[in-house]
Amino acid sequence: QVQLVESGGGLVQAGGSLRLSCAASGRTFSSYAVGWFRQAPGKEREFVAAISWTGESTYYADSVKGRLTISRDNAKNTVYLQMNSLKPEDTAVYYCAAPAMAYYSGSYNSDVEYDYWGQGTQVTVSS
Repeated sequence: QVQLVESGGGLVQAGGSLRLSCAASGRTFSSYAVGWFRQAPGKEREFVAAISWTGESTYYADSVKGRLTISRDNAKNTVYLQMNSLKPEDTAVYYCAAPAMAYYSGSYNSDVEYDYWGQGTQVTVSS
């Protein structure tokens, strides 16, 4: 079992920045890929970014490329999502997630690949 806790959300003006954190506990975090997803009101949950268990590979949705950066610090059991040049359309609840399988390798962009989810953190971007 693994527990994931997101933090760092808040209210920011368009063009501003936030850094989200996903703190993990319960297993050897460094062996697991981590993904970020988001869900806006009235919309389906969508993929945002993912990082492989090695940290060497990162993946992004087209809508966030060049603005968001995912990284991990295995010593702190934490994955970060640096969000720059935020837009009102980035407003959503952001979730981090991890698969049940260690050393997982896949497309990373589908929520069915993930078994453990955090409770989410709200990001609101005002225009």
